[in-house]
Amino acid sequence: MQQENSGSVFRYVDWFTVVLYIILVMAGMVSIYAASYDFDHANMLSFTEFSGKQFRWIGLSLVLGLVLLLIDVRVYENYAYVIYGGLLLLLLVTIFIAPDIKGSRSWLVIGPMSLQPAEFGKFATALCLAKLFSSYNFVLNASRKNYMLALMIIFLPVILILGQKETGSALVYLSLFFVLYREGMSGLILLAAVCAVTFFVVAVKFTGTLLLGIPAGQAAVFIMIMVLIVAMLAIYCKEFEAARNVLLWFVGTGAIVTALEIIGVPVPGMIFFITVIMAALAYCVLLMFKTKARKLIITVSAAMVSVIFLFSVNYAFTSILQPHQQMRIKVALGMEEDLRGAGYNVNQSKIAIGSGGLFGKGFLNGTQTKLKYVPEQHTDFIFCTVGEEEGFIGSAGVLLLFLILILRIIHIAERQPNVFGRVYAYCVASYLIFHIAINIGMVIGLCPVIGIPLPFFSYGGSSLWGFTFLLFILLRIDASRRERSF
Repeated sequence: MQQENSGSVFRYVDWFTVVLYIILVMAGMVSIYAASYDFDHANMLSFTEFSGKQFRWIGLSLVLGLVLLLIDVRVYENYAYVIYGGLLLLLLVTIFIAPDIKGSRSWLVIGPMSLQPAEFGKFATALCLAKLFSSYNFVLNASRKNYMLALMIIFLPVILILGQKETGSALVYLSLFFVLYREGMSGLILLAAVCAVTFFVVAVKFTGTLLLGIPAGQAAVFIMIMVLIVAMLAIYCKEFEAARNVLLWFVGTGAIVTALEIIGVPVPGMIFFITVIMAALAYCVLLMFKTKARKLIITVSAAMVSVIFLFSVNYAFTSILQPHQQMRIKVALGMEEDLRGAGYNVNQSKIAIGSGGLFGKGFLNGTQTKLKYVPEQHTDFIFCTVGEEEGFIGSAGVLLLFLILILRIIHIAERQPNVFGRVYAYCVASYLIFHIAINIGMVIGLCPVIGIPLPFFSYGGSSLWGFTFLLFILLRIDASRRERSF
């Protein structure tokens, strides 16, 4: 019976995804070889070279993938909470026993190897979230308790990883909010997240100039909050008359202030914006009592929270973020260049990618790569090697492979007969999308440098093993779908 079950696993496994995985990891090894190529030590498979070490990790990953496929799928389902609890304990222990490496305590040194538990926490968190959603009669929107349980599963590893001072790895777990959205979470929460990021960026970036006596960034966010109020009244609350009245109020008061500024009468910007917004919200409250429209409560609350968030941005940026994190954000937003400091990596990376042109300089012919101008080019900045040597065509090819893999995972998710498989698959897709978007955004200067590796390409056993766990557990769950149907 065991032999039959083992045979059925390999019969029903999604081999298309396995082939994509092998292509990506092998392309990653070749890129690592190109990034760390040394004329004196040119053997790709030498264990003294990064490419040789990565080849060893790839071999171990394939063995690991085989083992994961042979494990009964019920183990993943029945022991999801146990696996999650064990990884949380490991993350906690790491804070106290891991050595301090570049300011963080996130790596466990085991003999000649170093492993990062945060990478393995991803599959454990995905399993736990999938187990929760597959619980009997569990519906995310059924109660606040369900929301709290789901958020707790996501944020516990985030808190522990932040305790290791590893901000980038912690942020990856927030990509699981896309899974919550797929399972019924209100779109308002995603809107809140988008607004929070937008308000933060605008408030931080435009601080050098003044508008109505306050930083232009704050003034811009106040205007965006006004737009948010009008949009929510019209689109979310369907109160079109109220939206029109509030819009006229904002436009009219804005025109008066503009006229006063033109004739030389100064207007205190902070008092103006707060007064105008609060008057509009008071109108919404009165309308709420009149019409009993509960959605107006959400609109008023969203505006109030947005104003409070705006006032907290300066404190969060200057007091919570470390100086090097502040500088990375400033460089990413174009507020600072710092070409010899925080902006050096990104600047050299953009030079490397830009010099590749359409078809690239050719394999092992990248000058930026060979002369080691880009630090960490075999890890977080591996994509700049692809861009320089393979050009736009090669870079687009890599992105196309990632796109096919993600679409395949989403396809696998939608064909699952149970909630457990679907939720787990979307967790895998969310992790991949976040990693790819942020890593490439870092390399081309669109995102701050936060130490996010490129899946299957960046050098390192922890990252490769972490994604191997994620992908092959998914393949085992998917294979069981067809096993159970026979």
